[in-house]
Amino acid sequence: MTKETQKNKLPLEGIKVVEMGSLIAGPFCSRILAEFGAEVIKIEPPKGGDQIRKWRVLDDSGTSLWWYVQSRNKKCITLDCRSEDGLKIVKKLLEDADVLIENFKPGTIAKWGLSKQVLEEINPRLITCHISGYGQDGPYHDRPGYGAIGEAMGGLRHLTGYPELPPTRVGISIGDSVASLYSVIGILLALYNRDNSSGKGQEVDVALYEAIFSLMESMVPEYDVAGVIRERTGSVLPGIVPSNIYKTKDDKFVVLAANGDNIFQRLLVTMKREDMVGDQRFLTNDGRVKHVDYLEQLIKDWVIEYNLDECLEMLNQNGIPAGAIYNVEDIMADPHYQSRNMILELEHSESGKLKMPGIVPKLSKTPGNVKWVGPKLGEHNVEVFKKIGLTQEQINKLYKEGII
Repeated sequence: MTKETQKNKLPLEGIKVVEMGSLIAGPFCSRILAEFGAEVIKIEPPKGGDQIRKWRVLDDSGTSLWWYVQSRNKKCITLDCRSEDGLKIVKKLLEDADVLIENFKPGTIAKWGLSKQVLEEINPRLITCHISGYGQDGPYHDRPGYGAIGEAMGGLRHLTGYPELPPTRVGISIGDSVASLYSVIGILLALYNRDNSSGKGQEVDVALYEAIFSLMESMVPEYDVAGVIRERTGSVLPGIVPSNIYKTKDDKFVVLAANGDNIFQRLLVTMKREDMVGDQRFLTNDGRVKHVDYLEQLIKDWVIEYNLDECLEMLNQNGIPAGAIYNVEDIMADPHYQSRNMILELEHSESGKLKMPGIVPKLSKTPGNVKWVGPKLGEHNVEVFKKIGLTQEQINKLYKEGII
């Protein structure tokens, strides 16, 4: 291998991932791995495929636009994993795989014939990532659980919205997505341990409710020590002042986070309230919290005197974290998104050109990439099945029997 080849090699090239996931949590996890070079083989049921192919907005071919993003860089095959012949093929695929990802109800793939013991016999180096609502054990483990349930049980829904209204959702399937990110972390840790220490695979167990619960900041110790039960506070970040959303003169909104002690002093200068600079009451956050209503009204009255662009210009010039609230149209037009390649344009067989989000994180020497958008149902059947030793005749027979 030349130095140039090594330089261009993606960090996960040579890693083979078999995805038996559906919808969001499992597929989003494997998508991230695929963006950084892993060969991801996604298994879908022969009839209809992954349900996300029909979710939200569909293109002229009747395929979800979300699908094209969620399954980019993956090799998609169809396979009835419940059938005897289908199970044999799955086992064959796993013989040299590094990772298996599944997000079914706990025990599902074991019922199909892929128990922990069987998987270890097939491939002792295999890392199996289980993503589920409640985890692989515990009294609730066999309950069905989607992201919404994880958000509720994990504590997020209780804090989302305004105190006088019922709890609301964030607006995206954040429970699934956060679980996906933890799954990626778990897989990378397990790969590192296998390749640098034990030589063996292991199981990664990610529960949706735990993924959300882990984000709940100081909620547990605050309750344990002080008996505090955090409640919904709308746009305010409780106990941290100032950090809120304020209406501008042109009926728009600015997010202003001047909660750092030095930053707040700069905000006072920006608002031409030099008389308050150095006031002992406002020098630290714990002091500002005691005067939150006064400070909130002060900022509110200042912001409403300016249009959004004017307000942002003053705040940014003075080093105060502030921003507009973007919708997708704002995002697509923003030059910063463009300059950091966060809006990609790819060729698509049906649409010609298709824009989608860029890749996170950005690596300086081995950045991820997008080679193709989500494939057609069974697009890679022949390629993948021939690679594990099946003949075209055998593949045709599997098609005829409805196994692929």
